[in-house]
Amino acid sequence: MGQVRHGCATTTHAVRAALQRSQASTAELSRELGINPKTVAKWRKRQTVEDRKTGPREPRSTVLSEEDEAAIVAFRRHTLLPLDDCLYALQPTIPHLTRSSLHRCLQRHGISRLPDMDGDKPKKQRFKRYPIGFFHIDIAELRTAEGKLYLFVAIDRTSKFAVAQLVEKADRKTAWEFLELLLDAVPYRIHTILTDNGIQFAEQPRNRNTIISRPMRFDMICEANGIEHRLTKPNHPWTNGQVERMNRTIKDATVKRYHYDSHEQLRSHLADFLNAYNFAPPPRSGNGASRGCGPATGAGTLTRCS
Repeated sequence: MGQVRHGCATTTHAVRAALQRSQASTAELSRELGINPKTVAKWRKRQTVEDRKTGPREPRSTVLSEEDEAAIVAFRRHTLLPLDDCLYALQPTIPHLTRSSLHRCLQRHGISRLPDMDGDKPKKQRFKRYPIGFFHIDIAELRTAEGKLYLFVAIDRTSKFAVAQLVEKADRKTAWEFLELLLDAVPYRIHTILTDNGIQFAEQPRNRNTIISRPMRFDMICEANGIEHRLTKPNHPWTNGQVERMNRTIKDATVKRYHYDSHEQLRSHLADFLNAYNFAPPPRSGNGASRGCGPATGAGTLTRCS
């Protein structure tokens, strides 16, 4: 690990060690190294080459007295009130107390965080496990030099097998066509599909089970193949977080990294990425590169985004 020095340092650890071993005079060493004689004398007297800590040896407030700090600490430990509540309660007694000085005081005494109380946090639960065949589906937008495209993405909750398709319109027709593509592409049975409440996948909540509601082709295909179609809770996108994360992975590997002159160029690179994502072994190197990020040779010449 490299040596970390402050901005005004004129010597390194190696120079300091050489000063301590040298038998030459202070003036000779000062002229040879081009540093102040006081610096040479300082390091020759020390037994170590490390910088000493700066600042006060015992941190204390420049605003609060010892009596003020004692009162603050006692109040906090007795009441266990949050920071702002402590501030409002103590300001009549300590008028010069500010929020920042109160926070620093609590930090110095190790009580800036309140202890966890029973019932404060809900009990953590594990995600329910499902056999392979539970797919999350969502839509995202991508752009090339030719304009905007819509990306249908599906990913298995357990196996992480992913399928994606680029279309020019995101409507009900392209949604059920993507579902048929998904059924053909997945080599095992799909038993559950989770989507949001978009008009491409479901009737709007206000129109469901009413006289104007109509059957969806998407639901009809699900029913014909024995698939349960589930919907997320409205305004809860994190319920479909698996596919939301896959959307970001695809964008990071394509449009956020490269410039595409045409839709076809993006489609070609997307197909290469999905093949690498689904079938190539994950990288063993620790450089953080995503698998399948680079375009294949036949995908055309892509310009790297700066």
